[in-house]
Amino acid sequence: MRRTLGYGALIFLTALFVAPFLWTLITALKSEAELYAYPPVFWPERLRWENFSNAWTALPFTTFLKNSMIVVVLSTLGQLASSSLVAYGFARFQFPGRDPLFILLLATMMIPWDVKMIPLYMEFNYLGWINTLKPLIVPAWFGEAFFIFLLRQYIMTIPMEIDEAARMDGANAWQIYWRIHLPLMAPALVLVGTFHFMNAWNDYLGPLIYLNDQTTYTLPLGLALFKGLHEVDYISIAAITVILCLPPLALFFYAQRYIMDNALGSSVKG
Repeated sequence: MRRTLGYGALIFLTALFVAPFLWTLITALKSEAELYAYPPVFWPERLRWENFSNAWTALPFTTFLKNSMIVVVLSTLGQLASSSLVAYGFARFQFPGRDPLFILLLATMMIPWDVKMIPLYMEFNYLGWINTLKPLIVPAWFGEAFFIFLLRQYIMTIPMEIDEAARMDGANAWQIYWRIHLPLMAPALVLVGTFHFMNAWNDYLGPLIYLNDQTTYTLPLGLALFKGLHEVDYISIAAITVILCLPPLALFFYAQRYIMDNALGSSVKG
């Protein structure tokens, strides 16, 4: 009886999470008359798959996709490289002020985006980066406090004896990082890469602030163009939303094993 109730609760909660995506998919397959029909029509008479191609070609979404891929790929690579390197330094090197500096780094997580928004815009405007993709890519190459903390905690679980053995074989600090710690960090790096990919892929506020020209728009910003001053194209919004959800879903299903392994490992160590 307890197991039945447990599975029933899980199925109910899963349905709550799946229902919005399912409704969005069904909306994308309706006609305009069925969308505004009363009483509401749940299932359309004919599945209009052409709504996806019509929505994609209504605006230059191929350009938006290219811009999004440039931002996501380059910023994810930068985040993985910088965060892992800084985390390795905090975990393995003893230097004056290391702990206060690490606490200061963690304190930056408490600064709201609203506080940083105007100074960052002024800085990027001074550098001439407004209306380019650089403000969405370059900051990731300097690491993020949460990811640095996550990777540092992971490195600290690796025995120091491995580093000492490598030093006895003549390896320097860079070789230890590149040949030993980086491969051992692979599960944590997949986790960090997944989180950053999803954040960068779904980012709307950043492109809204820094991008002015449609040729530089990303997918979330291009999606907002279907909302006009006097009317909203709900069918096209639903169709593009479904397309936008597919890459994060595919990535999450690939990385869920690493995410669960990290979660279980953290709970056991705690």
